[in-house]
Amino acid sequence: MENYSDQMAGVDEVGRGALFGPVVAAAVILADATIQQLLDQGMTDSKQLPPQQRLSLSQLIRKQAVAYQIGMASVYEIDRLNILQASLLAMQRSVLRLAIAPECCLVDGNQKIPQLPMPQTAIIKGDQSEPAIAAASILAKVWRDQLIIRLDQRYPGYHLASNKGYGSVKHRQALQDLGPTRQHRLSFAPCQVRTLFG
Repeated sequence: MENYSDQMAGVDEVGRGALFGPVVAAAVILADATIQQLLDQGMTDSKQLPPQQRLSLSQLIRKQAVAYQIGMASVYEIDRLNILQASLLAMQRSVLRLAIAPECCLVDGNQKIPQLPMPQTAIIKGDQSEPAIAAASILAKVWRDQLIIRLDQRYPGYHLASNKGYGSVKHRQALQDLGPTRQHRLSFAPCQVRTLFG
């Protein structure tokens, strides 16, 4: 008989509050046998981990997970749908792309993911209480951070490598000085600035 967690995916998203870049989600299925090892390595909510530990845990999770997948929703989709619906879309994509279909999903937050073919449970602060959600939060955070660092080279001046697209003082000042790029979320108030060229 299979372990319960072998059939269960944890799902989380990152980047909901950022001004720049996509919202990114991850879905992860962990075997019971590997959960304790990951917890012993310090696996928890990605926001509570220093970057280097997050990165090493991300590599360990990818190596040991039964299955994992990343999904995202673009800036265009965020502006068109709103950030909540885009976040749910990113999470839906991550689950539906899993190589192994889970029998159920544990979803971080208070919203269920629309149009999933399996049962799901929404858990507030699930990334602090459910190992599979914590693993998903780490994979999504590391993947998105690495993407934003690469985009920093394409869109210099916004200090993206350090702020990861969030609204730091320097980022907001750059929006005033340079105007938004095509990767800024124009539906977010701080991005609704006039460029120097009208």
